[in-house]
Amino acid sequence: MNTHAFTFCDAALLALPSGALHWPDERLLVVSDLHLGKAARPVAGGGALLPPYDTQETLSRLDRDLEATGARAVICLGDSFDSVAAGAALSEDETLWITRLQAGRRWLWIEGNHDPGPVGIGGAHARQHRLGPLTFRHIATPGARGEVSGHYHPKARLALRGRAITRACFLTDEARLILPAYGAYTGGLHTSHATLRGLMAQDAQAILTGQRPMAIPMPR
Repeated sequence: MNTHAFTFCDAALLALPSGALHWPDERLLVVSDLHLGKAARPVAGGGALLPPYDTQETLSRLDRDLEATGARAVICLGDSFDSVAAGAALSEDETLWITRLQAGRRWLWIEGNHDPGPVGIGGAHARQHRLGPLTFRHIATPGARGEVSGHYHPKARLALRGRAITRACFLTDEARLILPAYGAYTGGLHTSHATLRGLMAQDAQAILTGQRPMAIPMPR
């Protein structure tokens, strides 16, 4: 598996092509914004019908990453379910799939703005979690240091071989690390948006996801 190795607050980390974060020393895999059950939301709201495969695609990706990394602990950084109702409406097969992934692993659901309460699936729940030099939460907070968060679904827009492309990306500087959305069918916020420019230092990097993750200066 192609990965991008980097150090954040003295923790040696790997950015995976999928948008997952691997901390080998802790045998930990971190993912953010799975938004399981998202395809059902436009239908419930009277919107367009999406193919109902987002949950299976996301869980397949997670299954592969867990197998490849050998992670024994997982932190989901919030918005793991598109809503509390979406979590409750997963099919029996999907629920059993998550249960199988949890077997033999420490599993922590961080609360997000889409899923603020506990869900009826195994694992522990917390608003945030501290491990070594790092604090894991859903939304970045001003003045934080050693913070790993999600929520914004960052995406970088750049020119490659004469054409414009957009890639989901990690954002990192000395103080904070923001993960891309891991779930299928998730949108994103461009790194040029004022919110992300305000959060990240001038020397921040974007680590592009894809077949070969790579770090570039954060596009502004």
